[in-house]
Amino acid sequence: MNTIIERYHVVTARIEAAARTSNRAASDITLVAVSKTYSADDIAPVLQLGHRVFGENRVQESQGKWPSLKHDHADICLHLIGPLQTNKVREAVALFDAIETLDREKLARTLAKETQSAGKCPELFVQVNTGNEPQKAGIVPEQADAFVKLCTGTYGLTVTGMMCIPPFDEDPTPHFIQLAAIAERNGVSKLSMGMSGDFEIAIELGATHVRVGSAIFGART
Repeated sequence: MNTIIERYHVVTARIEAAARTSNRAASDITLVAVSKTYSADDIAPVLQLGHRVFGENRVQESQGKWPSLKHDHADICLHLIGPLQTNKVREAVALFDAIETLDREKLARTLAKETQSAGKCPELFVQVNTGNEPQKAGIVPEQADAFVKLCTGTYGLTVTGMMCIPPFDEDPTPHFIQLAAIAERNGVSKLSMGMSGDFEIAIELGATHVRVGSAIFGART
């Protein structure tokens, strides 16, 4: 499978098969095509197929390629899936339709101020560091419940999803189970979990969003 179009069709077929195996509707699972580091020319074939949900890691990189693409395709839904610095919140709120990496009080406070000022708020996911990895962003699981309450109560934000990135060298299953449990007890319906190597497991365990990049666009340089 050497073309982006071929790889995209393989990924969507695998999502449909995983959904059937799990007695779920494939339409309930959103494929976030992770286009970080890929050019607008790489993204174009996927757009031509009608796909509209994409994920990016960096605000600055996204500002260089997405405004014109969004101008041409008004229904694009752009997710920020990388860490968000508070000094980039204004730009992120202006460009992104969803922010999956809400993970600390300072960011929640800054988002609350900016969204009130802008009169718009992207969809918000809380990122949970299920592996308690010190080098990785995300609220630790033991603080997740209190953090959701802080975001929604103190800062008036609407949290609709949870996101995690399991340690790369571990079985993702317990991490996905833990994230689903946190989401359920906090009344959060969306689960962003699963990437190119494990999205079928994530679907089996309840993912509503899977983030797939290299399996579609090819190996990153």
